[in-house]
Amino acid sequence: MSETDPAVAPGWLRPLVEACRRLGRSDLTRVDPPAAGQGRHSAVLMLLSGPSAAASADGPDRPSARNGRPNPDRSNGSEGVEVLLLQRAAGMRNHPGQVAFPGGATDPGDASSSATALREAEEEVGLRPDSVQVQVELPDLFLPPSGFVVTPVLAFWRLPHPVGVVDAVEVARVEVVSIAELTDPANRFTVSHPSGRVGPGFWVRELFVWGFTGGLLDQLIRSAGWERPWDVNVVRPVPGL
Repeated sequence: MSETDPAVAPGWLRPLVEACRRLGRSDLTRVDPPAAGQGRHSAVLMLLSGPSAAASADGPDRPSARNGRPNPDRSNGSEGVEVLLLQRAAGMRNHPGQVAFPGGATDPGDASSSATALREAEEEVGLRPDSVQVQVELPDLFLPPSGFVVTPVLAFWRLPHPVGVVDAVEVARVEVVSIAELTDPANRFTVSHPSGRVGPGFWVRELFVWGFTGGLLDQLIRSAGWERPWDVNVVRPVPGL
């Protein structure tokens, strides 16, 4: 699946799309990829909903895809913007109980990383692929704990519709979270892992967001210019470790 011309994306999304196209692997990770042909390929869908391309920038707030209520945030250009997240089931072999973007391993019949991400999102949360406009595929990233090589796919949810848990074996919860919640300084902190690694974290809807997903969210928020000042000196350990 080819990338979408940023000119056809809604105005609020275009700066982020253009910024993502400039990102290199070193902007996203310090982990070197495995040798060619090693690691199992997968993809995740970073799906954003918000005002449509035709909506006026100073028009009425768009109803939330989650609850039908307007999003009141007008602080940093992210008003009405939301992102689709899920919590993996506790019984999963890889990353059990963690918050993640929809996604999973590539199947032989998948034509592209975007196709993988859309298929997995449909299987996990019931997302209709025809409601989505893929914008850009980011560089492949290697996750040593699971051995996956992951392609993050940024997309616009142009026709939001109800989503939820489809496969309870893999997914425990599904949430559409506003960017305003994620950028609230009270919901941001630095995560410490027993290995000594640190990274960005979020606390939203009783969900502890960290690791790969937390890092991608942090990068998206900064690339879009949606970040608000927060105290990086507030450190929280990963629960249960």
